[in-house]
Amino acid sequence: MSVPEPNPSELQILKALWGAGRLSARELHDQTGQAQGWSYSTTRTVIQRMVDKGLLRRESAHGLAVFEASSGKVDLISRLVRSFAARVLESDPGTLPASTFAGSRILDAAERAELEALLKRPGEPEDHEKPTDLKSKETE
Repeated sequence: MSVPEPNPSELQILKALWGAGRLSARELHDQTGQAQGWSYSTTRTVIQRMVDKGLLRRESAHGLAVFEASSGKVDLISRLVRSFAARVLESDPGTLPASTFAGSRILDAAERAELEALLKRPGEPEDHEKPTDLKSKETE
């Protein structure tokens, strides 16, 4: 089963986890939930839904529930870029200029290089139609 794409709120939680590794629900709330205007119980609900969707893993550390992203940052960004390129641009993500990611505040140079290599690899966007499939459906 493929992990679904995160919504914008879920992406904020994933970014916090990519930066810190594993965090408790309280730590996630302090880093992301308050900025979203969420109560602590709302943050807990979002986290649980993310666990249910497969976006997060829940573990226990010294009796405390901690959460971590189930996908690596570069892998998930690669999937999101492939999906966007296929669904919106109707293009091959490998044709995006390398400079597209140069200004990223969440990717360092090594991660940008890894992302560029992943995008240049032949492959299809997971769980999304290829651009040519979209065109053929429009004409049906």
